[in-house]
Amino acid sequence: DKQHAIDTALWLARSNYEVTFGADRPISERVIFPVSENESRGIEDARFVRFVDDDGTATYYATYTAYNGFEILPQLLQTDDFLKFRIHTLSGNAVQNKGMALFPRKVNGHYVMLSRQDGVNNYIMFSDSLRFWNDPKLLQEPIHPLEFVQIGNCGSPVETSEGWLALFHGVGPMRKYSIWAELLDIDDPSKVIGRLEEPILEADEHEREGYVPNVVYTCGSMIHEDALVIPYGIADQRCRVATLEIPDLLSRLKAYSNA
Repeated sequence: DKQHAIDTALWLARSNYEVTFGADRPISERVIFPVSENESRGIEDARFVRFVDDDGTATYYATYTAYNGFEILPQLLQTDDFLKFRIHTLSGNAVQNKGMALFPRKVNGHYVMLSRQDGVNNYIMFSDSLRFWNDPKLLQEPIHPLEFVQIGNCGSPVETSEGWLALFHGVGPMRKYSIWAELLDIDDPSKVIGRLEEPILEADEHEREGYVPNVVYTCGSMIHEDALVIPYGIADQRCRVATLEIPDLLSRLKAYSNA
C-alpha cells in the first residue's frame, strides 16, 4: 500500500548516508557508530579491501553486516581518504547473508565477490555493478570434519603469482573454528586449484576461553614483502596477529592442488 511504499523509501534513504571526520582527528578516533535503523544493534565483520579500478585509481571498500536485533543486512562502506565515508545498501537476490568479500580488482571486466548464501557453503558471484549482486555460484562445500558445521570466507582474497590466495573459516564439532587457506584460478576464480589438508590456524590452549569459546576468526589479510599478515580475533574477546611465509604457503597449496 501507499504507507508501506513511503516507509520503504524512508528506510532506504536513511540506510544510505555519509560520515565525515576532520583531518585533525587521529585515525584511531575515526569511529563509525550505527546510524540507520538496520544498524541499531551493531555494525559487524567489516571486510576491508583496497580496490584498484581499471584506470589505476584506488578506493577502499568494506562489506559489513548491519544488525537491528532481528535481521541482518549486508552493507557497503566506501572511502578514498579515511576522512569521508559513504554507506550504501546492496541489492539483488544474492544479498541475503553475512560474509560478503570483494576482490581487490575486476576479473575479466566484472566485479567479483565471495559470499555465503545458505549458512553452510562458500559461494562466488560476478557483477557489472558494485551494488547489485545476483546468481551466486557454489565455490566449495565442507569436506573436512573441522568444516562439517559450516564454512565461510575470511575476507577478500589477495593476488599472488600463482592465483588468488583466499582464507576461509571452518566450523566443526563443539562449534570449534579454524582458519584455512586455498588458491583460486587467477582468470577464473570460480575454480579452486589448491587447498591445504589442515588448517593454518586453530584456537590453542590460551585462546579457547572467552566470550565465544573455541573461536579464531579473521575478516582479512594482507601481503607485506614475502609474508601474509593475518590479524585475527580470539573468542570475540582478544586479538592477535599471525604471519605466514608466502612462498612456503603457495608451495604447500600447489602440492595439494585439485587441478
